[in-house]
Amino acid sequence: MRRLLIGLLVGLVLGGAGGFAAGIFFFPYIFPPPVATQEVANRAAHTVLGTGTFIHADPSDPIHWGRGSVSILRDPDGGRIVHLEKDFEVGPGPDYRVYLVAHAAPRAKDDVRAAFVDLGGLAAFKGSQTYRIPADLDLAAQGSVVIWCRAFAQLISPASIERKAQ
Repeated sequence: MRRLLIGLLVGLVLGGAGGFAAGIFFFPYIFPPPVATQEVANRAAHTVLGTGTFIHADPSDPIHWGRGSVSILRDPDGGRIVHLEKDFEVGPGPDYRVYLVAHAAPRAKDDVRAAFVDLGGLAAFKGSQTYRIPADLDLAAQGSVVIWCRAFAQLISPASIERKAQ
């Protein structure tokens, strides 16, 4: 009788843990988050300061990935924005942030932790989004846009910025 109770208890714990893990993994696929559609109004009036493409920083990591384009734009009023284009997508996770990073080609956590500017929380895992750049920030000192998981201090996807001639 004791073996049966221990077996049931172990099975309950393992089954519960396995079910919880499967639920965390499959939840974004069963209930996909909405796609962001925050397009830049009057795009032709904006000056492109730089562009980049998000990459999978660590191909051996199947969970943390990103792809798509990013643009740094100057609006007609002189303000600057980071615009994640409509082809942008990252694997889902908690507490994702959009950072401007001094490192030109970050591929590891330490490349990001050294110097970054937090532009805010990621609005959606897919689609176009816009983030304001602080007016007093020296944009020339920023080499990339990074999607970062603040909850686990994890690099999700970097995009090196290629400057455009002014």
